[in-house]
Amino acid sequence: MKIQYFKTQSELRRWLKKNHDTVTDLWIGFYKKNSGKTGITPAEALDEMLCFGWIDGIRKSVDETSYCNRYTPRRAKSVWSKINTEHVKRLTKAGLMMPAGFKAVEDAKKDGRWEKAYNSPKSMEVPADFLKELNKNRKAKAFYKTLKKANLFSISFRLHNAKKPETREKLKTRIIEMLENGVTPFRSASLGRK
Repeated sequence: MKIQYFKTQSELRRWLKKNHDTVTDLWIGFYKKNSGKTGITPAEALDEMLCFGWIDGIRKSVDETSYCNRYTPRRAKSVWSKINTEHVKRLTKAGLMMPAGFKAVEDAKKDGRWEKAYNSPKSMEVPADFLKELNKNRKAKAFYKTLKKANLFSISFRLHNAKKPETREKLKTRIIEMLENGVTPFRSASLGRK
């Protein structure tokens, strides 16, 4: 993994103009606030990435003064967050979006992913129909109350993004069974698939 550090957004924009349609990923390094070094921020990098149809991904520590994020072109069916849809609206108004970024947005609007954008972990709520079912199972409800916010977000995210009603119903049942058995849902990269 090769990490690149960019001093300015315009430097990253130049890199993206040259490479956005030929490179499969980019690891960008960021300096921690107390490092004494300067460079672009993750928020600035994300703005540029969205303009070119890319998205942020994995974050890793590099050393005591820096960390890095991986960025990739957005996959054809990747889900959108409401935060990123708001960023795109702002970037569009500012005249910063590029053709590749507009294409990613148009594709998402055509197939419904734009309208189905998920809330951030801070504002996402567990669906009421799930909670209604959960309340019928004392043991599952008791374990549910011990979960961390990240676990609740995972549950909400998966229920929100289930494509078919029958898939969502099966998922609700499976989550409640896991909770009843004292298993924290979706702790691994398997995303709860059997």
